[in-house]
Amino acid sequence: MSGQPSQSGELKRGLKNRHIQLIALGGAIGTGLFLGSAGVLKSAGPSMILGYAICGFIAFMIMRQLGEMIVEEPVAGSFSHFAHKYWGGFAGFLSGWNCWILYILVGMSELTAVGKYIHYWAPDIPTWVSAAAFFVLINAINLANVKVFGEAEFWFAIIKVVAIVGMIALGSYLLVSGNGGPQASVSNLWAHGGFFPNGVSGLVMAMAIIMFSFGGLEMLGFTAAEADKPKTVIPKAINQVIYRILIFYIGALVILLSLTPWDSLLETLNASGDSYSGSPFVQVFSMLGSNTAAHILNFVVLTAALSVYNSGTYCNSRMLLGMAEQGDAPKGLAKIDKRGVPVRSILASAAVTLIAVLLNYLIPHSALELLMSLVVATLVINWAMISFSHFKFRQHMNKTRQTPLFKALWYPYGNYICLAFVAFILGVMLLIPGIKISVYAIPVWVVFMWVCYVIKNKRSAQTVVPATAK
Repeated sequence: MSGQPSQSGELKRGLKNRHIQLIALGGAIGTGLFLGSAGVLKSAGPSMILGYAICGFIAFMIMRQLGEMIVEEPVAGSFSHFAHKYWGGFAGFLSGWNCWILYILVGMSELTAVGKYIHYWAPDIPTWVSAAAFFVLINAINLANVKVFGEAEFWFAIIKVVAIVGMIALGSYLLVSGNGGPQASVSNLWAHGGFFPNGVSGLVMAMAIIMFSFGGLEMLGFTAAEADKPKTVIPKAINQVIYRILIFYIGALVILLSLTPWDSLLETLNASGDSYSGSPFVQVFSMLGSNTAAHILNFVVLTAALSVYNSGTYCNSRMLLGMAEQGDAPKGLAKIDKRGVPVRSILASAAVTLIAVLLNYLIPHSALELLMSLVVATLVINWAMISFSHFKFRQHMNKTRQTPLFKALWYPYGNYICLAFVAFILGVMLLIPGIKISVYAIPVWVVFMWVCYVIKNKRSAQTVVPATAK
């Protein structure tokens, strides 16, 4: 980091290769897969596997575009920095604040999911109580130094990895050995209404929720300023994303939907009147009579939600820090203590995330779906801005005859594909009654950001003029 004279400390490069690798994984596996897949199952049936593969590949392309820029310039608040430098002042301002809101909403979603997982063991505990308790825990971890965050995220992610690999292994054994019962068969992927039981349109309508699952992969961009040897570690972590998607998303879903007919699983999930009342992964093993496996898996999905919120809290504080340094956020948020912790940025983000507790108190049954739709809306802006910023970045590199060390896929056609996909997701969201309001909120949000940007510039100009007059 550049190190401003007004700061009493600076960010420490305390994240090692193992931390970076697991943070990348932590952002990829959370509520979107473990709980959001319940809503996708209802719409798409077994074809959800194809949907996760498509969205996963687009996410990987976005990651490569972001990675190319990060390797050249490993800075704090990377999203806003690149948009600001290669696109323009307002682009940087919008990118930064949009990304901050994105991870605030992701954090709210994960805290909401935590409450639903706790219900599996203690149905009498309100979701807002669980959300409040884990809100305090995760923010305490982030207020320690970056090594504590890195270690916490490392172990959160290790639990997820071991458990998912174990689940795939156990599920495979049950299928091959016949111990999964007569209903366990790979034919479940097409035997109950076909691979597309609700037609291709069923899959299309589920794509927005599927996209929510991958809103977190780009968290890797925030680790650049605190990564040891970022030019080596970042490309390695990004290139492994595609394998993680294949194993942890596609592999897990193939096993899950082979163990029991998808329609039976959906009926069980809907029994409470809320399709998001529990994880499909937990329910499958519970239906198979493996209560021990179901309890273990519920602990894992709880850990997964905490992991994503932990990563999101870290990212948001670094985003505010980066924006404060370039003048897009209050200067006071750029202060870093002697331990290398941006305490003010962490507390500012926590104050807004606390709204999640209120939402779970007021609307416990619909809070998650509302938050997921808002996440997708901000994620659409985020991915579009990353892709277009990369486009402008590469134009600059070509003009100055520089060759990137870590090239994105298929420039410029890869950028066109990603931007077209984002537009497609917006079109899908407009067709879904409960979600389309979040699409209408996008132009309102952009206009609001423009007004804030204009006000900020006027205040900056008023500050500069008296200083110059002196």
